[in-house]
Amino acid sequence: MKYVKKFLENFEGYICVAMLIVMSIVVFIQVIFRFILKASLPWSEELCRYLLVWVSFLGGAYGVKTGAHLGIEAVTLLMPKKVRKVVEVIVLLIGIVLCAIILKLGVDIVSTQFRRMQYSPAMRIPMAYAYMALPVGMAFFILRYVLKLIETIKSWKKEEAK
Repeated sequence: MKYVKKFLENFEGYICVAMLIVMSIVVFIQVIFRFILKASLPWSEELCRYLLVWVSFLGGAYGVKTGAHLGIEAVTLLMPKKVRKVVEVIVLLIGIVLCAIILKLGVDIVSTQFRRMQYSPAMRIPMAYAYMALPVGMAFFILRYVLKLIETIKSWKKEEAK
């Protein structure tokens, strides 16, 4: 049970690592094919491009969890502690709203792609799978923002109880 909880807490990170490993292997094989065997793999660059898009969105959500995103701390550090907490909650709520808007737009794009059934040039997979990184990534962003919001409010209540 402990391992399942750890896996779910770091799901995006594990998926990103797996995708980066696949990308590294594919690029390595492509280099061998191109420079040693003098033949190119037509699908390798396309696969790496789509994996990079997926890694970007899932990695961004993982960055919310780990607090890796850039912030302007100079301004918030000058604020009183209570105001700082309120600003943090407001920033998290704005993040949730923006990600929800992008999620909705992403779902519209993916549904359009599924209706049109456009295929990628080299791998011949539906382009909707590549575009699906946007709504899936935003769903993970929202999940991480909500969890961070809950964590922030809980810590706020613990400080008030002291």
